Amino acid sequence: TSLAHCPLPIHPIQSHPPHPPPQSNNKTMSWKASLSRHLPVVRFFGCPKSPASRGVIGWYSKNYEELKMLNPTMPLLLRCSDNAMPAITTELSFTTSHLLQYMLQTDKFGSPERADAAKKFLGYLKDESLKKEYEVSRWNSPGFDPMAPFLEEDHPSWKKDPKIGSDLKRYIEIHDMLESTWKTITSGPDKEFTRGENALLMCQRVDLWCAGEAEVEAALKHLLNLGKECNDLEHDTPDYVTEFYPGVSDL
Repeated sequence: TSLAHCPLPIHPIQSHPPHPPPQSNNKTMSWKASLSRHLPVVRFFGCPKSPASRGVIGWYSKNYEELKMLNPTMPLLLRCSDNAMPAITTELSFTTSHLLQYMLQTDKFGSPERADAAKKFLGYLKDESLKKEYEVSRWNSPGFDPMAPFLEEDHPSWKKDPKIGSDLKRYIEIHDMLESTWKTITSGPDKEFTRGENALLMCQRVDLWCAGEAEVEAALKHLLNLGKECNDLEHDTPDYVTEFYPGVSDL
């Protein structure tokens, strides 16, 4: 029978869109898998008897196996004791730049003079040409190292030596400039610089009193982001050999 005499109406075949793939947790696994690349250790603290620690202990218990599978070499420690403050801690390699930027952002210098000195020192740290000149000029006097240990005790008047002073003139200028700026930064009647150091170290810890599991996860992500900025646990290997040292000549 031809289609023209078919008693049934013919409708065009409608193509149904494919079912959307199930939502995967690749994004969740990606940040969890990157923990060991940026954090050397993660410590969880809590009191097993206190309701205030349920979020920390609960999140740790539910995620430990997955975290350990994705980060087998990173210590994931749970420290429990009575009346312990629930918290997460890690270890961050803060640099001088991190410290000065933190103190400037939080206005911990308490003095425009010290704040200006910190901005000036940050400029030195970002000036690659000045850093290179400082490193190279250190060796301008053959056989003499101005950074040798116990130099001030063994040779306290080395700067007055005509030959050494002439050879290291540029090094002495840069060194004195950096030292003077640093003394201004670390000065202060109330130990502002030491207090700033201690405050920055406390950024390695997030207190989670009465926090839920979602807040615990957010705190860990926060520490991970700090680790990406401060830590370099996996060094990039060069694509080719950059230094070559010849072996023994008689081999």
